[in-house]
Amino acid sequence: MLNKIKETIEYLQSRVSSKPEVGIILGTGLGGLVNEINIQHTFPYEFIPNFPVSTVDGHRGQLIFGTMGGKNIVAMQGRFHYYEGYTMQEITFPVRIMKFLGIELLVLSNASGGVNPDFEVGDIMVISDHINLMKDNPLMGKNEEEIGTRFPDMGNAYNSGLIDKAFGIAKKHGIKLQKGVYAAVSGPTYETPAEYHYIRTIGADAVGMSTVPEVIAARHMGLKCFAVSIISDLGVPGKIVEITHKHVIDAASAVEPIMTRIIREMISD
Repeated sequence: MLNKIKETIEYLQSRVSSKPEVGIILGTGLGGLVNEINIQHTFPYEFIPNFPVSTVDGHRGQLIFGTMGGKNIVAMQGRFHYYEGYTMQEITFPVRIMKFLGIELLVLSNASGGVNPDFEVGDIMVISDHINLMKDNPLMGKNEEEIGTRFPDMGNAYNSGLIDKAFGIAKKHGIKLQKGVYAAVSGPTYETPAEYHYIRTIGADAVGMSTVPEVIAARHMGLKCFAVSIISDLGVPGKIVEITHKHVIDAASAVEPIMTRIIREMISD
């Protein structure tokens, strides 16, 4: 892994002079945030050594360098998922790259199904904690001490100070935010009613197919993390309807400008 990281870093640093301070991962239907970035360099994933390639609609598949809120940032417009057939190490490889490029904060977004009965489609949930139901972990196997410690603590995986900051920004602008626990499953099927019930019973407020591996890898390297989840459908009894990937993209895209405002001000601050 270290050899691959070094090869990829050399490729990018030979083409980008600025050092990013913040990394951003944009989920399904949430790529519009790039319109807020003063873009300096764009690299399609297929041209970056050792990078996987996005295969899912709603994930553009490019790494963007630029500025936002007065900070140098690097943004993934589209991520990788376990259900695409990638290993956990491949899914989280870009997080490793962003850390070695210099970021200190990782901001993540996703679209998810809400299982909390108080949620509605279009709500923005700030993730306070997670439950890993993917039956795998990106830290399995030999540990590289140059990357991180063998047993990273996950007690404050989603930085509490950044969560408070997000709610302060939202209050200032009259934006409604939810806060809750995100459960990650492998996918690619959407959940059955029984699975929604189970996920709610074990303590989650929303369920999706991403984010948790990336956060585990980020915390392994000591990065601060902040994540938001757009509630794109509901897994609540009486509110469960048949959904498609297009429904998820459309629901996330509709709320994306509000999410972008919060993230932009947080980075600026």
